[in-house]
Parts: sequence; C-alpha cells; structure tokens
Amino acid sequence: MIELAIYDMDRTITRRATYGPFLAYALRRRAPWRILFLPAVLCVSLAYALKLIDRARLKEINQTLLLGRHISPAHLAPLVAGFAEHTERTNIHPGALSMIAQDKAAGRRLVLATASYKLYAAEIGRRLGFDDIIATNSLIGLDARVSAKIDGENCYGPAKLRMILAWMAAEGLKRDQVHVRFYSDHASDAPAFEWSDDAFAVNAHAELRSLARTQGWPILDWR
Repeated sequence: MIELAIYDMDRTITRRATYGPFLAYALRRRAPWRILFLPAVLCVSLAYALKLIDRARLKEINQTLLLGRHISPAHLAPLVAGFAEHTERTNIHPGALSMIAQDKAAGRRLVLATASYKLYAAEIGRRLGFDDIIATNSLIGLDARVSAKIDGENCYGPAKLRMILAWMAAEGLKRDQVHVRFYSDHASDAPAFEWSDDAFAVNAHAELRSLARTQGWPILDWR
C-alpha cells in the first residue's frame, strides 16, 4: 500500500493566501508602474463578488493587469525564487512544518494540491520537501513565455479532486493501491475530504469546522 499525504497550501500550510502577495511582490520588482491598474483590479474583484466572473477568470485578469499578458521564464525565475524564499521565511505555520516532517518520516509521499499557480507553488513546495505538485497551470506559448491564461482547470473545489485523480492516473496509481491523508482549511475541498481515507480539517473556518464535526474528521489548528 502506497501512503499519500496530500496538503492544500493557502491558509493550511501558509498563514495567509499567496496569490495576491505573489502579484504584489512581482509588481514591485518587475513593473511598479502597473500600480496604475489597481482601480481595475478592484473592479474585477467586485465583478467576482457579484458572481459576474468565476474565480479562474478573476485570476487571469488580475495577472494580466499586474504581471502582464506574457512573461519570459528568464524574467519569471528570479521573481518565483525570491517570493518562495520570502514565503518560507515569513508565511508558514510551524505546525504545518511539523506535520510535513512527520508524514515524511513515516514514508508517505508528500503531494501539494493547491489552487495557487504552479508557476510559484512548485518552488514553495520544493523548499518544503514535497515530492509532487498539483496546482493551477499556466498556458505556455510556443515561445516558452508564460501566459496569464490558465491551462486546464483552476485547481479549486471539485476540480482539485479531478486533478488529483488525473495525477494519480498519470503516475500509474490506482485508488485501491493507495492510502490517502488529506489536509485542508476550507470546505470547498469537501470532495477531496470525502474521497480521502483520513481527512483533517486544518485551521478550519466555521463551515468546515461544522462539516468536520458532522463527518467525524479530526480538527487541527496549526496557527
């Protein structure tokens, strides 16, 4: 039996969400003049709050506004490295590090499954010792530039479970061959919680805390 420990990232491992801070970090270092687009970002956020656009489109538009429609790997690499180092240093729950270490010591394969963009989540995951990364992918052009356009699904809600299953299929892992531990802070991950063998509600908000009590899932606090 293969043991998997699958972790959400934002507000599960990290204290705060990472997508907005990544854009702000990149904005300051790459093109500070794009701060002029902040009113447009606020309008886009309002459109999302009013359910005029979905979460994936929100992310695509905001990245276009603050980072650009395309960015070369050479320009992206130092931004990713710097942001990942900053995140590891300032935005990780000590309790998460302890559990990651315990799972690794127990021989579990560590998988990060996050709605954050793989373009920076992969480096954060690497620094934290994860073996595999499942995250929202960016469309890569023929010129190798990274696009603001999402490639496939935004790794959120039911899509996260679909992407986990697709990853397992690509790795040749069958469900009856694995034992899955799943950690997340948010009720949007209910499909993955219900699918897993051991579900842990971590730093849970009220909705997830209520769901966890109903389902009998352990509630952990790494804050």
